[in-house]
Amino acid sequence: MVKLLISINRKSGREPLIARTVMETGVLINVERAHIESMTGQVLIDVPAADADKVIATLERQHAGVEILEEAVRRDEQECVECGACISVCPQEVISFDEDWHLCMKTENCVLCGKCVEACPHKALSLRK
Repeated sequence: MVKLLISINRKSGREPLIARTVMETGVLINVERAHIESMTGQVLIDVPAADADKVIATLERQHAGVEILEEAVRRDEQECVECGACISVCPQEVISFDEDWHLCMKTENCVLCGKCVEACPHKALSLRK
């Protein structure tokens, strides 16, 4: 799966972007998170990797900005003390301890909620903007 961050602008804001893209491409799209205001917003979606180029092209034809999101949340290894404060607040189980009690991250599960960033006492986590 590939995560795509779709930016909606005035031109694409009133159009059914996701529905039209599903209909035109035949690709099922999983919407993970959406923040849409009257004429702007962002939508985080998952699409099968094999179909990502087709989905991106279709969205861009509809005047939506599309960014492939490879690393949603970042951890500054110099600042992180591996306290685990971020683990319990994450609704998607992105962050966990491994068998040696070191933090490990499955960033492909991240939905950009920012709860881990807020919980980190050392400000070692940041969201990709």
